[in-house]
Amino acid sequence: MVEDVTHIHREYGDDRLPPGQRKTDRFPVLSKSGTPSVDPDDAGLDVYGAVDEPLDYSLSEFKALPSVTQRQDFHCVTGWSKFDCEFTGVVFDELVERAGVHDDADHVLFHAHDGYTTNLPLSECRHEGVLLAYGFDGDPLPADHGGPLRVVTPHKYAYKGAKWVSGVEFLTDKELGYWEKRGYSDTANPWNEERYS
Repeated sequence: MVEDVTHIHREYGDDRLPPGQRKTDRFPVLSKSGTPSVDPDDAGLDVYGAVDEPLDYSLSEFKALPSVTQRQDFHCVTGWSKFDCEFTGVVFDELVERAGVHDDADHVLFHAHDGYTTNLPLSECRHEGVLLAYGFDGDPLPADHGGPLRVVTPHKYAYKGAKWVSGVEFLTDKELGYWEKRGYSDTANPWNEERYS
């Protein structure tokens, strides 16, 4: 069953397409430095920081966790949006529950195999639609779109969803990620056009 979360935009405005965006049926490929070569044997996920139980999953172990398939929209900060993407993966809250996140943790820093990082408040990570995705439109997530594992954040610009994600670090103090340190918005709300700080 596919869960439809394309209604998320109603929290922010009447229009599904955020201002300044153009709808595309293509799925352009953008990254800071090209597609890294990720060995599937090293493609697991570490969950650590302000938690009771640090987690260390192999990719196969991660895929064995309870999963969902969601239809959601994808908004790139460069001005395009792709509607009705079907991502399969693990909801973020599954990690929160399994790791026993400390009460004083309020931010998350995502780490990727290519050195990329991005940050979000913990509350935003727990928003409907935030997945650690390994499937796209019924197939394994392609490498150029962040496979074998990426984060998707349909209520934010897509740079908040790390491709090739390798780690989820729970923090008690905010730490800015790669693009946020370089002038991109820390909040990244597409309906407010929060592209740059």
